[in-house]
Amino acid sequence: MKRILVLLAEGFEETEAVTAIDVLRRGGVEVVLCSLGGKLVEGSRHIVIQADTTIEDDGLTDFDGIYLPGGTKGATTLRDDERAQKLIRFYKNNGKKVAAICAAPIALERAGVLKGETVTSNPDFRSHIKDADYSEDPVVVSGNIITSRAAGTTLPIGLEILRQLDLEKEADQVSHAMLFDFLMDHHDKVKA
Repeated sequence: MKRILVLLAEGFEETEAVTAIDVLRRGGVEVVLCSLGGKLVEGSRHIVIQADTTIEDDGLTDFDGIYLPGGTKGATTLRDDERAQKLIRFYKNNGKKVAAICAAPIALERAGVLKGETVTSNPDFRSHIKDADYSEDPVVVSGNIITSRAAGTTLPIGLEILRQLDLEKEADQVSHAMLFDFLMDHHDKVKA
């Protein structure tokens, strides 16, 4: 079974965390939520999530990849926390998947893992990305780095993480079960 570690810092964006966790679990991935502080972590909209583990625990490098939800406060904490930075570098340096959405690519930038890559982020954080080529695509895969733009692109990044974990069939099944493929086929009938 594939395994993903999700880093949660106070002020994380709830949709970007919960939607990705849901998609990955639907695809058969074991997802472990890791807090930078206590086990209860409050998001940017004051929704509290209970983490499975904390960054002080052992075994945090035994996953196929790591995922960082955005949210300005949460992403800034991930950027400034040396323990999180060390984990990000470990995953990149060991050929594992490193995924980040919205503001969270600033943590990847600080970790020094974006040199020679192409990434995206929330448009408000574009100026923070110095080491990578920048794309405005909704989801960008560059080597083992997977990035996405904002809460509205969380379901697509979740599906892409499944694909990058060689779970293409599972990604298609989840997309179909959640009617995401239907939505994409009928996007002209959806009002923004």
